[in-house]
Amino acid sequence: MDADTGPETDANEDADAPARTDLRRRAWRLLQPGEVSLDGLVVYTALDGSQEPTMHRATVEVGDLIATHAGHDPGETFVYSGTDDPEFASNQHQGRRLDDESFVWECQQLLRDGSFDLVFYFESGPDLRALLEAVGEAGYEVTGIEGNAETPADAAIE
Repeated sequence: MDADTGPETDANEDADAPARTDLRRRAWRLLQPGEVSLDGLVVYTALDGSQEPTMHRATVEVGDLIATHAGHDPGETFVYSGTDDPEFASNQHQGRRLDDESFVWECQQLLRDGSFDLVFYFESGPDLRALLEAVGEAGYEVTGIEGNAETPADAAIE
């Protein structure tokens, strides 16, 4: 994808390795243990704060893929944003069902070293590898995070 339509992979991935490892570890910790079994995705972007509309499109596009893989029609979901609720952070969004407002996915847009990475959480159940493939085919660099893994290193799926 180009800068107008979505994230590109940074050419200096080796320099990003420690930050990415830390981000995957933090995402895995957020999935531990809860009332509901969760998995996650980390979508790496080169988007900065000036590219907010592009980041929003990426959030919605990946959210729609999560909804589809969870068996929901993306047309029957909506994005509930942090700007709508004092209980949310400003860069926190949820995909919810129109009929009952139930949770489908959550995304946190995290600024790291001048660009945003998108961290998604969703109920375990969809085939995580198939979802990763779909997100990758949409042009995003992504890592899957299995919430039920024993360690952060075991949780990451490339």
